Amino acid sequence: MDEKPPQIEAIIFDWAGTIIDYGCFAPLDVFIEVFKKRGINVTDDEARAPMGLLKWDHINEMCKMERIANIWKEKFGRFPQKEDVDALYEDFEPMLFSILPKYCEPVPGAVDLVSRLRTQGLKIGSTTGYTGEMMKIVAPEARKRGYVPDSMVTSDHLPGGRPYPWMIYQNAINLEVYPMKHVVKVGDTVSDIKEGINAGTWAVGILKGSSELGLKETELNALSPENLAYKMDQVSKKFKEAGAHYVIESIGELDKIIPKINKHLEIGVKRPTDHFI
Repeated sequence: MDEKPPQIEAIIFDWAGTIIDYGCFAPLDVFIEVFKKRGINVTDDEARAPMGLLKWDHINEMCKMERIANIWKEKFGRFPQKEDVDALYEDFEPMLFSILPKYCEPVPGAVDLVSRLRTQGLKIGSTTGYTGEMMKIVAPEARKRGYVPDSMVTSDHLPGGRPYPWMIYQNAINLEVYPMKHVVKVGDTVSDIKEGINAGTWAVGILKGSSELGLKETELNALSPENLAYKMDQVSKKFKEAGAHYVIESIGELDKIIPKINKHLEIGVKRPTDHFI
């Protein structure tokens, strides 16, 4: 009997901004608020820039930003230290916990997509910038709304979060999928793309609903076609620069990409030169 040609066996999704929480707004306001409590007004762009990282790491990256660090020094006489990041995170976590249940609505098309992928025999994994405790809130709420991955991994007990590949590797173990070229990582941030590339998977970036685009669905729909196209093009460039193999407009288009990747695998191509759409 002929051997089955190589093909994608598993899809590993990010959570907020990819499968749930259109625009990834749950953590945004909390990041802004914890700095505001210390008299420092951070912008949406500054709060979003490290999105996708473990939340402590995210705050740490914000503290390293030149403008924020200089304001901190003006107010407190020194640049932010580890103990300052710890204190910010201590404020961040309970604030986020209190609002998380409100931000678990699936992105339009996500639940139907996962159903279609499963009918094709694909396994569903997940990685996240949320901690295990946060996911104890998020996962049950998502379940109520129809989304349950086969594997859910956080970085709490791993060497690190994104952009390191450890969460993807743990998913591969849980799902019993190997080699990594038979896996697709899907996400809405640059750190998602880097996570996939570092793990040796195919990497797909999502535009609409993403943290990188940073728009609510109503805000996106209110834009002129020209303005929306420009904004999506800017985000698409960021994903491509990070190494994304494909960039798609919305999550529901992902299953159109899988046959293309399977074709590349059949002919032995890991990263085609014409891989962007």
